[in-house]
Amino acid sequence: MSFLYVPDVFIGSTDDAHTFVVINRRIPDADRMLAEAGFQAREHHGRTLYVLPPATAQSSHERAGAIMYGLLAHTHDLIDFSWTTLWSPDRPVSNPDLHFRFSDNTVSVTAKSATARSILEQHHFIPMADGASYRPPDKLSKRGLISAVTLTDGHAHAHGLDVRISLGIPTLADIPAAPHGQSSDIAAPPATPRPRRTR
Repeated sequence: MSFLYVPDVFIGSTDDAHTFVVINRRIPDADRMLAEAGFQAREHHGRTLYVLPPATAQSSHERAGAIMYGLLAHTHDLIDFSWTTLWSPDRPVSNPDLHFRFSDNTVSVTAKSATARSILEQHHFIPMADGASYRPPDKLSKRGLISAVTLTDGHAHAHGLDVRISLGIPTLADIPAAPHGQSSDIAAPPATPRPRRTR
């Protein structure tokens, strides 16, 4: 099962700069909240996907923030791994200190400073031979992997570091299908760490 379908709500970005939202259990008024924020409902592999076309980082940030806080009234099992919504009035994120890359149900990460490397090691990421790349601890479940990235991301932001998370999804067409038979009426899974939103 793709990590997109683990939390109640997943916010992500494609490589071609679309912001998308996946809703994995029924949430009252989610359709309305997403529509009011400018997200367009699209059928995708038999599921509804909510899409924000490429826009300025500030606009995407504000729109994603509006729906995030609306959805948090219904669930805290919400993950925001979008890079298109990264925006700060103080500095743009163009050369992140930490860059996570999801691929084939795992993740790798590169660090550009001693502080970034220290944070990764505090969260048990394992250094690779090149000295700048890391991999997650062994035998993590998909939820465990998401939690490891979320906690490390939050820790990095607390130290003023910039972080980018790339999901390895080139276009909307490349978003994987949900497992057979899964619908938006599934039971809520256990809560995960609160999403990042320190922008």
